[in-house]
Amino acid sequence: MKVVVDQDKCVSAGQCVLLAPEVFDQRDEDGVVVLLLDHPPAELHDAVRQAARVCPALAIELGE
Repeated sequence: MKVVVDQDKCVSAGQCVLLAPEVFDQRDEDGVVVLLLDHPPAELHDAVRQAARVCPALAIELGE
C-alpha cells in the first residue's frame, strides 16, 4: 500500500491520527496532516483505509 496526503486539502480534523497514529500525525502550529509512513506495514492497512474513508476533506489517497 502507498499512502499520499494532500496537505492543501487537509482541514485538520485529526480523524486520521486517531485511527492510525503510526501513519499520520498533525503539525503543531495548524493541525495539518503529516505523513509518517508512506508504505505502512500490512497490519496497519485496515486502519489506514478507514482513515482515508472518514477524512472529511478527502486528503488521503491510497494506492496498491
